[in-house]
Formats: sequence, structure tokens, C-alpha cells
Amino acid sequence: MPKKIPGSREEDSWFSEDQLEGLVRADEADDLRSPIPTQMVSNGEYLPTPQTEKQKEVEYRILELAAAASKKLGISRRRFLAGSGGMAAAFLAMNKAYGAPFFKVDKEEMFEREAHAKNAPPRDLFVFDDQLHTIRSSRTGPGNTLRDIAEGNHSSLNPLDLPDENGKINFPWNPKLVGLENLNSNFHLVQFMKDVYINSQVTIGVLSNNTSAAIPDVDPTKTRPPRNISESDAGEFLTATQTASVRDWVNEIAGSTRMLAHGQLFPGAGNQQDPVYEDIHRWQIENLKPDSWKGYTSANSTKLVDPATGKPDPLSAMTRWRLDDKNAEVMFRVILDSRYKQYARTHPGFYNICIHKGLSTTTYLDNPEIVSLGLPDDIPNAARMYPDLNFLIYHSCIKSGFWMGTPPPPLPGKPNYPPGAYDDLKSGNLLGGVPNIHWTTQFLQTSAPYRNVYAELGTTFASCVITFPSVCAHLLGQALKYFGEDRIVFGSDSVWYGSPQWQIEALWRFQIPEKFPNVDKNGAALPGGTRQGWGYPQLTETAKRKILGLNNARLYGIRNVDGRLTNAPDDCDDHDRDRDDRRGYHPVPVNFESLIPIALKRTMEFSGFAMDDKLSRMRREYMAMGGVQDNIRYGWLRKRI
Repeated sequence: MPKKIPGSREEDSWFSEDQLEGLVRADEADDLRSPIPTQMVSNGEYLPTPQTEKQKEVEYRILELAAAASKKLGISRRRFLAGSGGMAAAFLAMNKAYGAPFFKVDKEEMFEREAHAKNAPPRDLFVFDDQLHTIRSSRTGPGNTLRDIAEGNHSSLNPLDLPDENGKINFPWNPKLVGLENLNSNFHLVQFMKDVYINSQVTIGVLSNNTSAAIPDVDPTKTRPPRNISESDAGEFLTATQTASVRDWVNEIAGSTRMLAHGQLFPGAGNQQDPVYEDIHRWQIENLKPDSWKGYTSANSTKLVDPATGKPDPLSAMTRWRLDDKNAEVMFRVILDSRYKQYARTHPGFYNICIHKGLSTTTYLDNPEIVSLGLPDDIPNAARMYPDLNFLIYHSCIKSGFWMGTPPPPLPGKPNYPPGAYDDLKSGNLLGGVPNIHWTTQFLQTSAPYRNVYAELGTTFASCVITFPSVCAHLLGQALKYFGEDRIVFGSDSVWYGSPQWQIEALWRFQIPEKFPNVDKNGAALPGGTRQGWGYPQLTETAKRKILGLNNARLYGIRNVDGRLTNAPDDCDDHDRDRDDRRGYHPVPVNFESLIPIALKRTMEFSGFAMDDKLSRMRREYMAMGGVQDNIRYGWLRKRI
């Protein structure tokens, strides 16, 4: 009997019928529910790898620690793993298995909340997450590719199930997601609010969007690039209008600035003559009031004009672009127009250009569009050309999805990268004296002189901090070495990966070890071996506070923070509350769901405006119970033999 039944999770996955025979749903198969995943969970876009020997070791150590601690505490193992003690046990197990103290954790944390609080993120930590995602509510059914990656499911991004840097296949990133069903409802506004503002320490978040729409073609099994902005809007997870509408509502119910919104970048002279919006960027400024801008050079979002007529062909497809080409120039000149200087004074992040770069797992070196897909060659040029713009390079330009096996098998005559996050170290393949993390090392070294370029950590940090702590140490070490602690900014790329809290906790605890493990996964000796030998600065508490919040606060003109969450004095009047130096950050009301107005529901396309559904009732019960973690993951696991 076929498994890919229309409307099923199996049908939405990119697996073949044969591949599905070797997989199980993570929510049905994972009995341990460790706070840190011990087997790769796939989101449906790539095949998860079988559990590796190293993962078995971590799992064994977590089980051993949990059994002893839960018995001593007089509670069940599952309850122990759902609490702070379980997270401590997972960090302890990883430090032991990976051979270095990558995470700051003490054994006492398994038993005492006070001990956990000593190493956990401070309660007053100011966190500015510059990359958050929700989706329009009319998108229902099976969920998102990136969530599959976080859960460790099989994916089309790794169709052959190639092993990752540790020999693992499709290892999950967020332990609290493994086993949960990957549905679009997990990314809708209600769940988004709970994950970000109830279950995490995010103070201010930037709601992002993308212009990477694929339009159904004449052949319904194929897609094509959009021909205009309206077509792109129809195919996007979230439009610029929806983004701004959510921002306005969140700030209204909180009574303070808790959310900012990205406008969308559509390069090319043709997008200044759109049949609906005319000049799309001026339209957004005048109607949506964007706080900053988001663009994808890898997306087909450029509309060209016919050189003969100077007008766009309505039937021509949008194309990809570069930061330093003419298509970008006509767009940036609008943003830099002197008429918007006053607007920029009230929206200090207006000149922040947030650009998706990298995550191109199938890109060969001779691909003519290699730069638009993520190679950093255009970034220094753009930084020189537009010194008044800040370029926040999302994902820090990392090329390879090394967590899912990179790249595909080489094609005849095609140059190829070795599998893994960086070149084979035992052969001494370094770039400028450090391991060559594909595209990221090049980006950090070539853009280091330009003070208007920033390295953003969304997905890149999530992909390696739990599964590849040595890669994470090299990545953060290089960012500190070349950019310094003032030009690294935090984004979680959530809620694709669940609540941002696990990433906040991991970054706060993470340490670049003084001595790196001196062998790779195959036992081969590695060069260097020490933090100082690589020239990496220490990842101090001061640096972490800057990365997690202060650097973004500076870029967006948030002036009333000193690295700690501050609140307005109780005795200040309404006038004082409007002043930047007195305004605090009020909590989002726990009854936020009941405060969603009909107008916003229409904008977000709530299906039938049904707010008292099963998910809503489950969420109320969850909150009433105190928010107990279940550590369930959504996605797919390889069957264990």
C-alpha cells in the first residue's frame, strides 16, 4: 500500500516510497525525549542519517545521568529530562562525548535550580533576535523544510543521506522538537507568539519575510519564477503587509516596542513600474513603515526593463541579482533618497540591509549564479559603493549544509567541495591560517575591513552548536577574530527551529575551548589545537551580551539598554514612557490570543477565523500547567536496526 497518500505528511515529504520504508515518524519513535537530540531528525527535505556511534555515546551518557539523578530526586526520568536538570545532563554528556568543555555546566545543576541559574542566561538578559518567522494562517497541512532539518528528518537537500561532519545523517538541532508533527499550524501566529514571547527571553524581535516565491506552472508538478510582485506575494509565507500588521499588533498589546518589521527588497528598474505598487520600495515606506529591509540575492525577485522601451515586459520572469549590480543600485538609490532622511531619524534601522547569503547546498563552483546564491564576492564591493548602508549578512554566508552531507556526488567535469563544514584539516588545507569554513571564512576575511558589514548567526549557529561544537567554536572564533565582538549579531531563524530559547541558552553557555580536541572524527591529528594557536579571542560574557542583544540594539537605535533588560519606572507618566531613555519593555499579555482583532485575522488569512480550535485549547492547558516541556520532535528518523 503506498505511503504517499494525498494530504499526509508522507506525501508532503520529498522522500520516495522506497525511502519511506526505512523511516519512522519521530513523534512515534523517540521514547527518550532528551532535551538534546541523540539521533538526526529530518524535516522531510533530506534523509536522516542512522544514529552514529558518537550519538549513541551521548544518548547512553544522558540515560545514565538521568537514571541516577531522577532516582535521587524521586521523580520520573521523563520529568527530569523535561526540566533544567535534564538540560544540564545533556550538556554534561556532550562535553564528555566530544572531548572538550564546549558548554559551561556543573553537575550540581542536575539537582539544584540555584546551580542552574548560575550558568543559565541571566533573567535580565537583553535579547534582540533579528530573524523571526511566522506564516500566513491560510497555509495549513504539512509543514516546513527548515523545521524538518531542526527535527532531523530526511530532506531533498540531502537526497542521498550523505553523512555530516561527525558521520551523522540528519541529526536534529532542537531537541525539544523531535517527534512533534511538522505542520504549518506550528508556525502560525498564535504558536509563534507563545514560542517567542511566552517561552523565550526575546526582548525585541524582527519579524522577517522572504521574496523566494515559486509559482505553479502550467504543468502543476512544476514551478516557475514570479513575473511581478503580486505573484510573488501570493507564493510567499509572509508578505510585507502581513509582517507590518503583526508588528503593529504586538507592540499595541504589549504597550512597548517588542517587535520590528522587515520591508522587502525587490531590485531592478521594473519593480519601480509595478502594475499594482508602482515603485514597491516607496510604497512600503509610505504605507508599511518598515524598520529595516530583507532581501535574497538567491531569489528570483529582480524585474528587468526592456532596453528599447524602458518598460518591463509583463510576461518576463523575475531573476536573481547581486549586491553590486545595476539592479541593486536602482533599489538602493531609492532607500538613500534624501526625502527619507527624516523618516530614518524615527526609524534608525532604515538603512539596515539584511541579506540572505549561503545555505546553497548544491552550488558548484562554476555555476554562473554562484555569487547570487551566496558566494561573498559582491559584499566588499557593495560595502564600498554604499557606505551609508549597513549590510547584515544573514547566516554569515555559510555555503554548505554540512549537517546534511555536503555536497552532492561530483558530476563529470564539475569542481566540488569536500564533504563537511570545512576543508580536510589533516591535509593542512587552511585559508589565511584558519580552517576554511566554506564561504564563511572567505566572507569574514574579505569583509573584515568594512565597518558597515555584520555577521548574522541565524541557522548557522543553530546548525552547529549542538551537533558540531568544534565547528561552532571555529565559526565564532573566526567571527571574533576578523569582525570583533561589535559586528556579530544574533538571529535564531525561529520559529522554524522551535522557540528561540534553546539557542539563547546554548550561546550563553558556549565556550571556545582553550584546547580543541586534537583528532577529527577519523582519529587523524588536526593542526593547531588551541584557541590561542588559531588566534581566536575569548568568548566573554561581555561579548555574549553584545552578540545576543546590544549590537542589534545599536543598529536599530534602541538606546535604553546596557546589556540588561530594563523597565520603565512605575512612577513615570505617559509622556515619560514615550521617551526612548525611559521606555521599558512590557510583557506580552498571556491572553494575546483573545486580543487578535478581526482585521488582523483577515490580513493573516485565518481560515474561517476559528480561534477556539483544538490547538488553542491545548495551548491554554499548557499554560495553565506551567509550561511543562515535553521534548517532542516533529519529523522523521531512520529506523534503528
